[in-house]
Amino acid sequence: MAKCKLLEKCPFFNDQMQGAEDMIERTKQNYCLDNFASCARYQVFDALGRDHVPADLYPFQVTRVRQILSVVEAK
Repeated sequence: MAKCKLLEKCPFFNDQMQGAEDMIERTKQNYCLDNFASCARYQVFDALGRDHVPADLYPFQVTRVRQILSVVEAK
């Protein structure tokens, strides 16, 4: 397993986002501690930097990544 390098400051991983507790724990296991490259938060960070990661973006919201990237590219 490859842990995400962003764990220390990630609001999702550090329980600063709202959601069902069991869903959050499963998501942490699937994305943060195993397959971080597929995490929407990581993808935005990797492409645009930490300042462009929306506070309300959950790891499984990969469809929002394209939208976020297109908005920034349009500027």
